[in-house]
Amino acid sequence: MAKASTMQKKRWALMVLLFLSVSTVCVILVRSSFESCSVGGQFVDSSALRFQSNPLAFMKSKLVLLVSHELSLSGGPLLLMELAFLLRGVGAEVVWITNQKPLEEDEVVYSLEHKMLDRGVQVISAKGQKAVDIALKADLIVLNTAVAGKWLDAVLKENVFKVLPKILWWIHEMRGHYFNPDLVKHLPFVAGAMIDSHATAEYWQNRTQARLGIKMPKTYVVHLGNSKDLMEVAEDSVAKRVLREHVRESLGVRNEDLLFGIINSVSRGKGQDLFLRAFHESLEIIKEKKLQVPTMHAVVVGSDMSRQTKFETELRNFVQEKKLENFVHFVNKTLTVAPYIAAIDVLVQNSQARGECFGRITIEAMAFKLPVLGTAAGGTMEIVVNGTTGLLHSAGKEGVIPLAKNIVKLAMQVELRLTMGNNGYERVKEMFLEHHMSHRIASVLKEVLQHAKARALR
Repeated sequence: MAKASTMQKKRWALMVLLFLSVSTVCVILVRSSFESCSVGGQFVDSSALRFQSNPLAFMKSKLVLLVSHELSLSGGPLLLMELAFLLRGVGAEVVWITNQKPLEEDEVVYSLEHKMLDRGVQVISAKGQKAVDIALKADLIVLNTAVAGKWLDAVLKENVFKVLPKILWWIHEMRGHYFNPDLVKHLPFVAGAMIDSHATAEYWQNRTQARLGIKMPKTYVVHLGNSKDLMEVAEDSVAKRVLREHVRESLGVRNEDLLFGIINSVSRGKGQDLFLRAFHESLEIIKEKKLQVPTMHAVVVGSDMSRQTKFETELRNFVQEKKLENFVHFVNKTLTVAPYIAAIDVLVQNSQARGECFGRITIEAMAFKLPVLGTAAGGTMEIVVNGTTGLLHSAGKEGVIPLAKNIVKLAMQVELRLTMGNNGYERVKEMFLEHHMSHRIASVLKEVLQHAKARALR
């Protein structure tokens, strides 16, 4: 009987996993608490916008060209894919171009392209006359990330200035090396820039002026949001319980254990190394002070088992050196992160330097009623309310001990974890849902289309 029950649970988990689509990923995205901001720093109150049943309906029959610098399981491409599906949902004709593709056949690229083809998104080569013809004919072009700017001169050549008035440039980057004239020299001449957080928008405004001597076009701040698919799982207690049990069983983590998770592509900028140091420090604090807490585990979701980088090797060596093999778990990067969010008790968002541009995984975790331990940097500060929905710590090495202390604090205080989780869920419902995005992004697209039409009449 017990065996049959176990098999039923596993089948249930598989059914839920199959249900989860591209929208429940390490970032699959898009909502947006949109607020328009001019380069002069004046912001439009988005709460004054009128809500309609389908705010993107005006995009029906419009031809939209989406240009992504790559097609991968990272946030930018997946965010653009969700926009593609939203536009297809209202009858827009959507064409996708990936500017940089691997030379050899790639399983991830193949899978994502077929997801788009199944939803009616046309996928064409980034180069060639067809790409040029569609760009000239399109009502709207969305360049996704600063790197996508390379495509303009490389492919459109003498036609670049014909299409600039109908380009919406969606920027997700915060690092300094993106402020390169070869990438963004056309930025001042496009219809508008769309950026994921106020922190990132301010950074781009200041750096383009100081470093490149150029001005940003009209800029729209668009906070991301959770898909309907993810929210359905997050609000289904049975699905969450089954996923939690399934993942924890695979990791060797008991239900009563505390599991802290960091869910990002493994790289130094995401701070997995500093998180593991903090996790080790928290165990030392607990041991030194003889505190009574549940057995604690950490899971790092976002590895690449096929090609372990030097950084990931450092992480695994640290775990071995500190004899944490039974308490730290590595999971390969995946399109469906909802099972891992359901399995953990606390999300750690430890992005370094200027932090996350926004951090979609943060609002996904909050939808699952998880408290968040995040760096006090970038877009995370526009999501997490310190002391209310989570706890913030400094980026860099100086943040290791504060993060360790926050880990111990949440490990010791069950009620605090639950209260912060509930507060985070309410904040998501108020600000970070897909329908919020649809209304806000619709306002952006309307302005860009009007801009393109006005320029065409000149």
